[in-house]
Amino acid sequence: MKIRKLHHYESPPMDLLLMADPSQKLVEGYMKRGECFVMEDDNQIIGVYVLLPTRPETIELVNIAVAENVQGKGIGKVLVMDAIERTKLIGYQTIEVGTGNSSIGQLAFYQKCGFRITHIDTDFFIRHYEADIFENGIWCRDMIRLSQDL
Repeated sequence: MKIRKLHHYESPPMDLLLMADPSQKLVEGYMKRGECFVMEDDNQIIGVYVLLPTRPETIELVNIAVAENVQGKGIGKVLVMDAIERTKLIGYQTIEVGTGNSSIGQLAFYQKCGFRITHIDTDFFIRHYEADIFENGIWCRDMIRLSQDL
């Protein structure tokens, strides 16, 4: 398995990107401004993440997804750690990530990867998504913002 930057002439793995963010409009928007990295195994993309510079010295991990057939094998953690290392090498001081208030597993996952909750963007998903999102029996309304100093 290897992780590499997606070339500008390659189509992004929208099936994976939409697993992490159901808004095609938002995904297409940050794909134009960010850099996409993919993990391949036997020439098949099994994981993806996108880094988006947001402020001087700060970058955001705006999307991370792992193919369903290989979930639970530590690939997500490898992707996050790769994103952190790339961010450090580029010279950023902070990496941020956001997830829904209903994403219990992701909240635990990001904290295990060294992120800390910094604030809540109230009603983010109501403002930016047309359809209501429910996950784990919870209405996803708020974006939980986490960050890590590098």
